[in-house]
Amino acid sequence: MSRYRRAPRELGYALLGLPLAVAGLAYVVVGVLVGAVLSVTLLGLPVLAGAVRGARGWGAVHRGLARRMLGTDVAAPRPPGRSTARAASTGTAARTTTVASPMIGWIRAGLTDRTGWRAVGYLVLKPPVAIVAAVLGVAFAGYGLVFVSFPFWWRAVRPVNLDSRGRPHRAALQLGDFFFDSWPRALLLALVGVVLLLVGPWLLHGVLLLDRLLARGLLGPTGLAGRVDDLERSRAYAVDDSAARLRRIERDLHDGAQARLVALAMRLGLVREKLDGVAGPELRRLVDTAHQDAKDAIVELRDLARGIHPPQLDTGLEPALATLVRRGSVPVDLRVDVPDRPAPAVETIAYFCVAELLTNVAKHSGAGQATVAVLGRGPRLVLRVADDGSGGARPGVTGGLAGLRDRVRTVDGDLEIDSPPGGPTVVTVDLPARR
Repeated sequence: MSRYRRAPRELGYALLGLPLAVAGLAYVVVGVLVGAVLSVTLLGLPVLAGAVRGARGWGAVHRGLARRMLGTDVAAPRPPGRSTARAASTGTAARTTTVASPMIGWIRAGLTDRTGWRAVGYLVLKPPVAIVAAVLGVAFAGYGLVFVSFPFWWRAVRPVNLDSRGRPHRAALQLGDFFFDSWPRALLLALVGVVLLLVGPWLLHGVLLLDRLLARGLLGPTGLAGRVDDLERSRAYAVDDSAARLRRIERDLHDGAQARLVALAMRLGLVREKLDGVAGPELRRLVDTAHQDAKDAIVELRDLARGIHPPQLDTGLEPALATLVRRGSVPVDLRVDVPDRPAPAVETIAYFCVAELLTNVAKHSGAGQATVAVLGRGPRLVLRVADDGSGGARPGVTGGLAGLRDRVRTVDGDLEIDSPPGGPTVVTVDLPARR
């Protein structure tokens, strides 16, 4: 019975899918073929790239229709690759580095978009399946209903038809000289209609199985892409879980071990005061040493906790960076323009990237001034650290810059260095704002 309960939805899908299939094929003909023909000119490649990218939208429409009408949930494919152009400027001297022209990158991404081309293939293969499904659905449902209802209206037929021998028959339906103009024949036709209504949903479902296979194979992610998505989700969970654990460790150190050490140092200070003028110099020296060791341990533990997770990040990235640049030995011009707060793990990575880059500025560049810009650009968070030092910074196999590159890659970020000899040095870090 479930097949017959789903039959109206499958028939509706077949009827709605036919005009969509025709429109999709027209889109391919106009967009892809025209772009291919014009590819010998500068206009053809953008048209072709736009058509391939636009096929993704058609695929989304067909996936939504299949999900609502057929209950077939086809996962959305991976988004197209992005191409960005980054620029950096410092003080009175400006230096701009372009990774790739945005238009060229956009065209390249469109032409090499396998998901877009698979959607084009679906739009080409969809019309024949849609035509068969629509014709089959209308034929079986339409004729079935007409035949089933025939005994109720056949006597009301006014036209008179003649057979090959010239004899009149009052019948709306005939097969050659066989006229359905009597009750037994009307009931026979009704029985045929019942058979059509019983068999039609199964045949239509069989045709739509091919449509489902096409949708899953061409509109959804490939097996490799699905595996990559699973790995990226697992990695994102691991990164977020690691950031949460580090925050808990920092709080435990701050509220537990550090607080106990502070209390111990205070007690040792009280003991030292009580021993003044009472105990010998050897005992006072031991107490003084213990008191100083306790204070040194507090400082080391505070630095350790701050290195695990800066507590200032709990209030946001801007106040944390403001505190960081105030502690530095090189004057820093800080600019933060982040409308929406990033994910905690991304904030932590951004903070430590800025901290490591400012440390490099202070140790190696000989700069007298540095700038830090943190900009929220839609789904991306862009950090730009520049200085007017001697330049020549290069990421090695190991070291701080190599470690930064590995750190930003854990969240699909990019790190670029523009540091010619003589300076200035500009380091750009591009991170996803959300995981």
